[in-house]
Amino acid sequence: MSSHHENDPPLGIRSPERGPETAAPVHEHITDALKTPDLIRLDGNVVLARFETMKVYAALGAVRTLLHRGRILPGQTLIDSSSGIYALALAMACHRYGLRCHIVASSAVDSVMRAQLEVLGATVDQMPPSQNLQLDQERRVRRVRELLADRPDFHWMRQYHDPVHYVGYRELAELVTGALPDAPLTVVGAVGTGASTGGLVQALRETGRAVRLVGVQPFGSVTFGSEHFSDPEAIIAGIGSSIPFENVRHELYDTVHWLDFRHAMAGAIGLLQEHATFAGLSTGAAHLVSSWEAARDPERLHLVLGADTGHRYAERVFARHTEAQDMRTLRPRPIGTLDELRPPWSVMEWARRPDPASARCTNSVEPVEVTP
Repeated sequence: MSSHHENDPPLGIRSPERGPETAAPVHEHITDALKTPDLIRLDGNVVLARFETMKVYAALGAVRTLLHRGRILPGQTLIDSSSGIYALALAMACHRYGLRCHIVASSAVDSVMRAQLEVLGATVDQMPPSQNLQLDQERRVRRVRELLADRPDFHWMRQYHDPVHYVGYRELAELVTGALPDAPLTVVGAVGTGASTGGLVQALRETGRAVRLVGVQPFGSVTFGSEHFSDPEAIIAGIGSSIPFENVRHELYDTVHWLDFRHAMAGAIGLLQEHATFAGLSTGAAHLVSSWEAARDPERLHLVLGADTGHRYAERVFARHTEAQDMRTLRPRPIGTLDELRPPWSVMEWARRPDPASARCTNSVEPVEVTP
């Protein structure tokens, strides 16, 4: 795969024309500048939407809607649990609209992120280091409930469950519609809370556009039925979950890929090597998946969601770049049911099934540890 393209790309994706310089817009608040992604063509039929923090769409859309509906009031404290980028997005939305913010933070939130939150005026409860994602998430939810019991005036944003977080992605759908040709489209992204992939694709499909949705999951996530696996190296807190998320609408997804940490790392390092694009681990996983998907269906346009930059993975991923596998040599194992799921990389035609139970042949599975 080459990162240099001399000819006009197919499918009507055009490089910007050279012409007179135009004035950049003057934004009223930093959130307006941050929410818009850079669209980068990775290959003829693959475009990366690379965000500094994608969840600004979710947080802004949710806060604006809740204020409009009178469910929250200026000066009120908004509280939620987060492993990183939603926390920052919510703190910035609160800064913009004169609201207070309280974050119950994952142990994965680093000192740089915590400092930003505190300077923005958010109060931060951070969980102690834990052995796995499930324990970290359970502690966070328990702490949120404790705080709400003491302070019923707090509003719990419930980013994992409240469908109000879908609203902001309609604006992203409008941007995609305006920027990309009206061709059959495949959206590839980490599932996480379900709001980004689900919100974008639902809005695009409502316009009548033919859109496939490809979701990316880590092993160990309950969301698409891989909870019986354990990946000791997994630090992809924003991709999967140890608890069910109501904002994940399984029936929106056409295909699901499960990747281990090493494959996500290969994708992130490959993206930087081939395209000089420094992005997070979930983006690396989506990049690897989209490369395989696009090669199988070259006539279809593929849009990759790059949720954040690579800064918080600098030490645990990018500093270890010499260990990374060559992503061009990696291939997934196609499976027909969840009973066949195996590390390090499996792919299944989900076919818009309503839940993981409908994707199994048997009802019991034994725990399996992913071998590094």
